[in-house]
Amino acid sequence: MMIHPQKVIQEAVHETIKELFDQEATDSQIQIQPTRKEFEGEFTVVVFPLLKISKNAPEKTGQLIGEKLKDQLPIDDFSVVKGFLNLKMKTSFWVDHLKLTYDADSYGFSPPNSKPLVMVEYSSPNTNKPLHLGHLRNIFLGHSVSEILKAYGHEVKRVQIINDRGIHICKSMVAYQRFGQGETPESSGLKGDHLIGKYYVLFNQELKKQVNQMVEKGSSADDAEAQAPLMQEARETLKRWENRDSEVYALWEKLNGWVYKGFDQTYKTMGVHFDKLYFESDTWSIGKEKAIKALDDGVFFKKDDGSVWVDLSEDGLDEKLILRKDGTAVYMTQDIGTAIIRYEEFPELSKMVYTVGNEQEYHFKVLFLILEKLGYEWAKDCHHLSYGMVELPEGKMKSREGTVVDADDLMNEMVANAESITTELGKLDGLESSEKEELYTEIGLGALKYFLLRVDPRKNMLFDPKESIDFNGHTGPFIQYAHARIQSLLRNAENVVLDAHPHHDLSAYERNLHMKILDFPEVIQHSAEEYNPALLANYLYELAKEFGSFYQNVPVLKADTQSQKDYRILLSAQVGRIIKSGMGLLGIQVPDRM
Repeated sequence: MMIHPQKVIQEAVHETIKELFDQEATDSQIQIQPTRKEFEGEFTVVVFPLLKISKNAPEKTGQLIGEKLKDQLPIDDFSVVKGFLNLKMKTSFWVDHLKLTYDADSYGFSPPNSKPLVMVEYSSPNTNKPLHLGHLRNIFLGHSVSEILKAYGHEVKRVQIINDRGIHICKSMVAYQRFGQGETPESSGLKGDHLIGKYYVLFNQELKKQVNQMVEKGSSADDAEAQAPLMQEARETLKRWENRDSEVYALWEKLNGWVYKGFDQTYKTMGVHFDKLYFESDTWSIGKEKAIKALDDGVFFKKDDGSVWVDLSEDGLDEKLILRKDGTAVYMTQDIGTAIIRYEEFPELSKMVYTVGNEQEYHFKVLFLILEKLGYEWAKDCHHLSYGMVELPEGKMKSREGTVVDADDLMNEMVANAESITTELGKLDGLESSEKEELYTEIGLGALKYFLLRVDPRKNMLFDPKESIDFNGHTGPFIQYAHARIQSLLRNAENVVLDAHPHHDLSAYERNLHMKILDFPEVIQHSAEEYNPALLANYLYELAKEFGSFYQNVPVLKADTQSQKDYRILLSAQVGRIIKSGMGLLGIQVPDRM
């Protein structure tokens, strides 16, 4: 991997300190940082930590170090401002750096599979409703984290646990049995996940009616919901499913089959995939077996009503239900089984990352603690990638009430918005209709993905479809347009040859672009280590803005000399490459023309 110039400068300062003052400086004493924009130069040596060694004033110390460094490094000039030594690098330094990065295979990426295996879980939908806006943030976040970890050198397994059993699934089944009248995706014209989601909403609407009637007759709201005929029927259906009742099981398989086909269509549109699928219908029984064994071993305990619990009070938490009094499993039971299965299948796992909303933070804290109590040392390598909720200007979404923003509908709307805006700009003459459709999709989905990923995952966010597709804002289309502009430059360039020593001093705009290019490998590293695509997304926006300033202020195709023109074209091309590969890590395609 290419050595960062700051590291080269730091090593040179080490040698300089030793030669000048006959003492060794520690790494913490030698601080190199980018030069502030109001001063000339690219790199700044902070002199203050070195004063104990030099026994000189800051300005004198900086001057001595600067003069010595100028003999060792390709430094054009330096200045000392109080305790800061600012270094301006020679044009040849930046040209050499451009050539190195341009010729580098996958610049910024680490060698494939050079780091341990990481498993990333994302999406993990319920089979009682279609995917919605909240799922989109989850899926785009998990997919992007997987891509970034892979770029950083990790082997990655992308997985999801499909929540295909439980009381919520039984609610849809009960509603379909009561009101479905044999309706199918084909007869209704609905995707399978949309059709079953309709019955989940219907169940809750009918349940609400029953509860209201019982409350009017004197029952409390909680008792009414627990005793309502529909809810009792759903619980009975769950027990019959766990006992493998043939009629219930056949209905469950049919309805879930419709939902899976619907999910697959949505994932294809999103451009995401998984290496392995896990199903709660398989893993809950493993969790139940482990719970029974833990009960026998004294790790769990049973209450008088027959329910099984774990006591976490000594760990500052509370008691957690593992099995209901009727013996049926809960979410925690399934998650215990799933985690164990995964580590048995992939014992080389170094990390297991769960991409799940922040309302489940307590759940995962409890899960990891339970796994530790069960004796699994790898529990410490489990990580909850917690992310904030997505809201619309209209407010919070509710699945039960059918007020969620459907993922398919939103993606279609974004593509339609892209078509409207792009057509209005009128820059697509000469493109075939199929090419235009592809472009609308790239812009619309790029806008959606970027807007959801640019915010730190830990924060709640407001999604505004109109703002997300603004070509001049902090958006995906703005970055895509920078890439398209660069490709236009390249189409108009001929026979580009990079001169090792172009005969011109670099402008601040060119030097700023070089500094941004330098940051790319480090941005990938930090994004991977923090599981935070927002760091990469915001870097790409800053890079696109920096290119925009360069493009507006520095002539490229009309440069004064051929070597100057060739250098600027290749500098632009390298920016384009980084935008393309960086946006690719966010799951976003960049068109060559907009």
